[in-house]
Amino acid sequence: MNTETRDLVVVITHGIDHELSSVGLVIALGGMTSGLKVSIFLTSAGVDLVRRGASDMTHVKPLDPLADMLRDFLSRGGTLWACTPCVKSRGYTQENLLEGVVIAGSSVMHELIKRGAATLSF
Repeated sequence: MNTETRDLVVVITHGIDHELSSVGLVIALGGMTSGLKVSIFLTSAGVDLVRRGASDMTHVKPLDPLADMLRDFLSRGGTLWACTPCVKSRGYTQENLLEGVVIAGSSVMHELIKRGAATLSF
């Protein structure tokens, strides 16, 4: 029996104005519940999800509010990366982002993929 935890990388490109951002978080949390080690890579408008206060405005019913899902993801040990060029192009700095978000280039995601991580995109 294989006891090694599998990795899942969820790429979210949509921001607070699109239901796919909430769907991506639901899928990521479900992966954690099923025993996967989950990382989220936010790119393009996806980085807007982790700007302080931004996710407070998004609730796609019947799903949980986006802010609650982000807090749950981070509290359960999920890794949350925000694309460096995407953050910079919006004029954000680390101080503008939620605590626990790591500004990183895509190489962090590529390392997991090279080791066999599954990927999903939203």
